[in-house]
Amino acid sequence: MDHQALKAAILELKKTLHVSIVAHFYQKDEVFELADFTGDSLQLAQWAANDANPNLLFCGVGFMGQSVKILAPTKRVMMPKIACCAMARMIDVAYYEQNVRLMEEAGIAKEDILPVTYINSSAEVKAAVGKMGGLVCTSSNAKKIIVKARESGKKILFVPDRCLGQNIAKEMGLRSCVIGDGTDVKAADIICYNGFCSVHQLFDVEDIAFYRAKYPGILIVTHPECKPEVCDQSDFVGSTSQIIDFVTKLPKEQKVAIGTEYNMIKRLRHDNTYVLSSSKPECPTMNETTLEDVYRTLISIQERRFENEISISEETRFWAHKALHRMFEL
Repeated sequence: MDHQALKAAILELKKTLHVSIVAHFYQKDEVFELADFTGDSLQLAQWAANDANPNLLFCGVGFMGQSVKILAPTKRVMMPKIACCAMARMIDVAYYEQNVRLMEEAGIAKEDILPVTYINSSAEVKAAVGKMGGLVCTSSNAKKIIVKARESGKKILFVPDRCLGQNIAKEMGLRSCVIGDGTDVKAADIICYNGFCSVHQLFDVEDIAFYRAKYPGILIVTHPECKPEVCDQSDFVGSTSQIIDFVTKLPKEQKVAIGTEYNMIKRLRHDNTYVLSSSKPECPTMNETTLEDVYRTLISIQERRFENEISISEETRFWAHKALHRMFEL
């Protein structure tokens, strides 16, 4: 089938099978356009958890589908492609526990550690954080979560994105370190796991200098997953949703260079909008999902095979939900 026929078949199957489709902002246009709801990872999970349809197709990466299952355990969640966020793959429970031990070996008692995990992490890591009394955060609420966590008087272990942890620490005037970088962890307020986003690492201060020289008055907009030195030289730093809100409100004649995933950038504005990179900042795992995958998964629902269904053990779901709930309470 060609793309138009495939889209028509998907829309018909979606209707007859009572299936909702959600898609992250970083998905390809052909998939993004089919969604009943689009957003960032937490927005999608919250919308999907409250959706009336019993079946959900989540077009994104694995931890996002898991987040729906954590919030709505009775909902059937399938992913056309169970792609895995590279950052989320950088940490598992074994690595998490290893970093806790390294902090203990440095002289910080386990009961004096309060972990905070970025939502870009597996359900298992969220559960490990939940068991230690910790919280989940997003890029938009990380500062608020860390302010609250600091009230405990404990050392903050921030996983898995070192850049987000370092950027929030700088904004708050706190000391940060990355475990293993040679810094005395006891001297730091926020102790970061050594993970990162492979896409947001593509942006450099040299790119900022290039655009400022070429287009006087241009605005530089970046995501807090970018390196601290890049965020330091930006005019605006914000989460996916915050970037969209900021950029769409700019006058059309205002030039802006954006440091985030390419698919989202190209949908924002067609004039005076540039990618802050000499190479295409396209997330490889977000771009794995195709129309063919969506169609095939819908056929599996029709045939009661439920391909790529997300499942989480009840114990993991319980503790991961604890960590998420602590965030929602704020």
